Amino acid sequence: MTKPSPRTSASLADRGARRYWLILGTLVVLSLVFGFGLLAWDNPMPVGSKGFWTIAKLRATSIVVMAVVAFCQSTATVGFQTVTNNRIITPSIMGFESLYVAIQTSAMYFLGVAGIIAIQGVPQFLMQVALMVTMAVVLYGWLLSGEYANLQVMLLIGIIIGTGLGSVSTFMQRLLTPSEFDVLSARLFGNMSNADPAYLPYAIPIALAAGGLLIARSRTLNLMALGRDVTVSLGVNHHRELIRTLSLVAVLMAISTALVGPMTFLGFLVATLAYQLADTHDHRFIFPMAALCAFVVLSGAYFVMKNIFYAQGVVSIIIEMVGGSVFLFVILRKGRL
Repeated sequence: MTKPSPRTSASLADRGARRYWLILGTLVVLSLVFGFGLLAWDNPMPVGSKGFWTIAKLRATSIVVMAVVAFCQSTATVGFQTVTNNRIITPSIMGFESLYVAIQTSAMYFLGVAGIIAIQGVPQFLMQVALMVTMAVVLYGWLLSGEYANLQVMLLIGIIIGTGLGSVSTFMQRLLTPSEFDVLSARLFGNMSNADPAYLPYAIPIALAAGGLLIARSRTLNLMALGRDVTVSLGVNHHRELIRTLSLVAVLMAISTALVGPMTFLGFLVATLAYQLADTHDHRFIFPMAALCAFVVLSGAYFVMKNIFYAQGVVSIIIEMVGGSVFLFVILRKGRL
């Protein structure tokens, strides 16, 4: 059995450039196929007609939402795993999704169905994003500053906060009426229909700005992946770069979660697939691979759920079901993370 060559951050011009661009091109083609399929499948009007494009325009909102979520989740997860030097955890560990669930559950518990309606709208969307980002930045500033700054302690406290919020949410959910719980449950799935088109003019620029800054720091992230001691010895302020990266990750995760709801397994799955497919640790190549993987997974899952199972928009179910199996298959076949 041939021993696999070690994966490095070397230039793709030196190792596997043709394979990388072939896989990236395949993902682009799949993205276009699934995107057009969502626009054209079961469209009663002839392709290219005015009626066809009128219906397609109504469906295009979901595709734009998927693109935003795919970009946010993939970019945030790759950046987060790099600065924490841990390929198992995801940004969800910091309690973003638990806070989202707590906000939705509290609104239903205290105000009833009117509460769910009250927290919809652009101001409410921006408020939820601001709450999530504020919680994360305060946590980073508190636990990663001072004499006893410790990244592991920060992650542990993030888990505790997320678990605590989840427990409070579960308690309130048990006190709801069956009809209220049914309405709330629809909001707690990762669902494309949760995103109001009015959110997109705000979500897209914020996501592009935060994600663009993270991608622009690819070379710095390559150094951060080597560990704190090596990073400091190379003249990089590790603490400052850590805070900056985690803050950008917080913005991306807040946008995604406030837009469609919890998507716990998506970032973990696509980051793992991106590293396997790109076969490099250079973030200049990992980020686009991860974003395309995320969009293919999301659009493919959405297409299957909408046209086969008739459960339009609820993609988290099929991602949770298939994602774990794909992950185990890749790990067992490659024998490494």
